[in-house]
Amino acid sequence: MKKCVFAGTFDPPTTGHKNVIDDSLKIFDEVVVAVMVNTAKTPLFTVEERLELLKKLYSDESRVRIISFDGAAVDLLERENTPFYVRGVRNTVDFEYENADRFASKRLKKDLVTIYIPAEQDSIQVSSSLVKTSIKFNKDYTAYIPEKIFADVKRLLKEKNVR
Repeated sequence: MKKCVFAGTFDPPTTGHKNVIDDSLKIFDEVVVAVMVNTAKTPLFTVEERLELLKKLYSDESRVRIISFDGAAVDLLERENTPFYVRGVRNTVDFEYENADRFASKRLKKDLVTIYIPAEQDSIQVSSSLVKTSIKFNKDYTAYIPEKIFADVKRLLKEKNVR
């Protein structure tokens, strides 16, 4: 059985994230989606809320396992007993960042295999940052959040008294 890890902040999960996970399912038997805890960031949604959103998004897909993790990605790969690390890339800026990270990670985990999944043309601009900016300025972000969890995102924002 081939398993991969796709890790990120997912604050909130976007259609771009969903595309990467869906493409990963075409390659791997199991996709571990890890909500990474980054103390350097102040997320809009709690870890528990992000886990809830992702679990709902993939509630009908037994090959996706949603977890949280607060260490280095290479440690997560070791724990999951897989060398396959999936990264989504939208553009050359993402590629350069991910590739630099790959070189550093490869020193720590020699058997690391990084798989880059390019964004679909209609979601090249989609990012969690774009969603948060759209929310901040009261702009439409419907197309950036998977339909299955859009109402949940709206509910959570309302509970937080965020537009």
